[in-house]
Amino acid sequence: MATGVNVLKERGGPLFFKVDGGAGRVLEPPHPRLGTVVRTAVRSLTVMQKEALVSSSRTGETWRLASDEGVYLNGYDYAPAPLALLSVGMVSSYMNEIEALAKARGITIRRLRLVQDNFYTMQGSALRGTMIGGAKDIGLETQIDSDADMETLRALVYDAVSASPLNGLMRGQKESLFTLNHNGRSIANAKALPVKGPSVPDPLPAFESYVPAQGDWSGIMTRTGVMTPENDNTATFAGGALTETQDRLLHLRVYASRREDGVKEIVQYLYNPHGTIFRFQSDEQGRAPDAESYISAGIGFCFMTQLGRYAKIAKKDLHDYRIVQDAHFSLAGASDGTGKAGSADPLETHCHLFSGEDDDFARTALDMSEQTCFLHAFCRTDLKARVRISPFDEHFVPHA
Repeated sequence: MATGVNVLKERGGPLFFKVDGGAGRVLEPPHPRLGTVVRTAVRSLTVMQKEALVSSSRTGETWRLASDEGVYLNGYDYAPAPLALLSVGMVSSYMNEIEALAKARGITIRRLRLVQDNFYTMQGSALRGTMIGGAKDIGLETQIDSDADMETLRALVYDAVSASPLNGLMRGQKESLFTLNHNGRSIANAKALPVKGPSVPDPLPAFESYVPAQGDWSGIMTRTGVMTPENDNTATFAGGALTETQDRLLHLRVYASRREDGVKEIVQYLYNPHGTIFRFQSDEQGRAPDAESYISAGIGFCFMTQLGRYAKIAKKDLHDYRIVQDAHFSLAGASDGTGKAGSADPLETHCHLFSGEDDDFARTALDMSEQTCFLHAFCRTDLKARVRISPFDEHFVPHA
């Protein structure tokens, strides 16, 4: 059961909104090495509640996003879980590439719906240092209303998946890189691979100075208050994700379609651990966060959850923590017209931890958080999208 103040609720207002950067962005991304870089700063508000500022070199925009966890981690379930944002960004990117590639190939798509399943694992003991997070292949059902034959559509979807910039994090094994600062001092990592170059400063000033841009942002993310229907994978309930020893499969599903005005609508179901249904909007024209911003925020949020979770299980004092994460992506093969498969560099994360413990705790916290983070596991695992093509179902209803 959640205890303490629900900070996100107390602050009021929308949880997702565009930031007014004035003459420049609140948190300037570095120079893009591959085509696009997304800089994501995340800070803890409570053990499970976080907020992020996400700035993209491609869009020139900064978005403020928030995350919480459900009862499975004794959270308030007031905002979507980190894994949800990765799934939302992934399916949004896939839709971009399918539609753009279809246009380039002269394939008419009258209607399109994507149903995507993401799976992760957690096994081992946190205190013995054997706990590790894992990621499994993605399931992608593509419902298409088109006159093209099945083989043409199958080739279209597989090539579109490859064209997504996310392909660079899915294919091959990308070991993430880190810098570590403890109580305001830079210290050497233990096991975590180091970033080449200096650490990015503590992002606290950015969080203390950002201002929401004018506009109505209330529809970008909606908490339905409805629990996801249980399915065969539903096994983790209240407090279940905080146990010291784990052996479980996580399962999320998202449904994506496009409105007449071009904004993508995405619905997230959290089957295990058992959580709430959330609705999202995504857009590449600035009306909602773009695909890569969702992807980057999800990874940063997930890593931050593991930092707080490890400290809670180990009963250690970690009273404040923030990160700056840089994700370097290529431009997209179809929607950006490169004609190439998407690529990415290893993630670079700069950690700023504040605790009453010694430096060895900070090093262990970093190593265990990287080891147990589902989305850093996603990056270091060679993954595939298992594609299924289906006719467009006019009477489709999300199911368990």
